[in-house]
Amino acid sequence: MRKPFVAGNWKMNMLVAESRHLVSEMVPGLQSIEGVDRVICPPFTALLAVSALLEGTDIGLGAQNLFWESAGAFTGEISPSMVAEMCQYVILGHSERRANFGEIDSMVNKKIHAALAHALTPIVCVGETLEEYESGRTEEVVFRQVKMGLAGLDLRQEKDQSSPLVIAYEPVWAIGTGRAATPDVASDIIANVIRAALIDGFGDDLARTTRVLYGGSVTSENATDFFNKDEIDGALVGGASLKATEFIKIVRIAKAG
Repeated sequence: MRKPFVAGNWKMNMLVAESRHLVSEMVPGLQSIEGVDRVICPPFTALLAVSALLEGTDIGLGAQNLFWESAGAFTGEISPSMVAEMCQYVILGHSERRANFGEIDSMVNKKIHAALAHALTPIVCVGETLEEYESGRTEEVVFRQVKMGLAGLDLRQEKDQSSPLVIAYEPVWAIGTGRAATPDVASDIIANVIRAALIDGFGDDLARTTRVLYGGSVTSENATDFFNKDEIDGALVGGASLKATEFIKIVRIAKAG
């Protein structure tokens, strides 16, 4: 059994004071839910404030990105060691990074290597665009993103050890549009494309223990349908994670599922 996992990606939202208020509203409810890994991913400017509020809880903290170099003349970038000072997780390869900032598979791969080298758990995002979806290229694109994103990694595991990463299947056409993929389609892609790519690259054990999330317009209204699928281990939640009661509801549904 893979432990359910729900992460909230706040994207470029919430000033520091707003972040403190939102987390203060979330913590009591999230702390009351056992059996689910819960992760909050605020913008960089709020990481320190949120980290302080999460101290002493078992709620994880994640960054939304990092750069692959440890230090140097990279103005505006954040190194893995800077992230690891406060965080346990980091979102990498999100479609908005790929679409708006030109990130390609080889860049995502460098970031994943760097995150793992600094004991961070990457939440690796993969997913096809609307054009790719409509042209029937979903399987090709998602398989390539998994294979190239994880290329060159040594992910051999000790017996019964859990996977060192999490994957989020986020069809780009469903992100922030209110148009989610159907649970059947998402489950099929996870089972027959993402896990197949993991088996091809790393074997059955890693494929079996890697948690794969769904992301893309997840709400408390549709979460049950997704979490009832055995292949879907949780969610990477966007807009709904900016509302304390909504995010808590989704985590509760993940536990029930």
